[in-house]
Amino acid sequence: MGRLPTTGSTGWLRVYRSRPRAALRVVCFPHAGSGASVFHGWAERLPESVELVGVQYPGRQDRSREEPVSRLEVLADEVAAVVPRLFDRPVAFFGHSLGATVAFEVARRLSPRFPTPLAGLVVSARRPPADCATTGYDFTRDDDLRRYLTRLGNRAGPALSDPDLWDLLIPPLRGDLLMSQRYRYTPGPPLTCPLTLVAAAADHSCTIDDMRPWTKHTIGPADEHVVPGDHYYVDAPPRELFDVLAGAADRLG
Repeated sequence: MGRLPTTGSTGWLRVYRSRPRAALRVVCFPHAGSGASVFHGWAERLPESVELVGVQYPGRQDRSREEPVSRLEVLADEVAAVVPRLFDRPVAFFGHSLGATVAFEVARRLSPRFPTPLAGLVVSARRPPADCATTGYDFTRDDDLRRYLTRLGNRAGPALSDPDLWDLLIPPLRGDLLMSQRYRYTPGPPLTCPLTLVAAAADHSCTIDDMRPWTKHTIGPADEHVVPGDHYYVDAPPRELFDVLAGAADRLG
């Protein structure tokens, strides 16, 4: 396998700390409006047995000159075309919020190679694919997008008040929100890999009870974890999350 892209590279995959002897690669899919850099500091908190790979969607950070994708099916097709190069060792997917749905759809595209080559799928802070509700906003309209962001409070404040920041941050966020809103689950065969559910204790928008129907999407074993924090706990991830990810590597040993 060729050398994986590292910090500052273009393309889909980012490795912030190369671990050629790692027993497991964890491929991480970011939430709406975010990019691979949200995972930048994670590698240092994982054991040497785990190599972390961040997925960088078009239209943000070092791919800011590219057009954001607004169809989840298109994004999943694109990522599924590049991740097979990672499978010279066991690979697990981690997806947070919208990233969980993207990770799931990429995993489904690998499933024709029965059983799926995935060592595991970890979904975080996201309702099951068939239960993803629309928001009632028209994200193609700036006024609707501003109303939605106002609901997020301090997280969106700078972009709402700074036109330059709006021009920089809003196109990829708009694309992600449209991607989420337009997504419709199409029934199909379940995965065969283990499934791990992660919910944040203070995330009232998506509780562990809300997430349990995910288990219908695999014939493999499933487990669940509740970690400290709210919906955006990945911005300051707790130790418990890294225990979950490291546990996937331990099970391979």
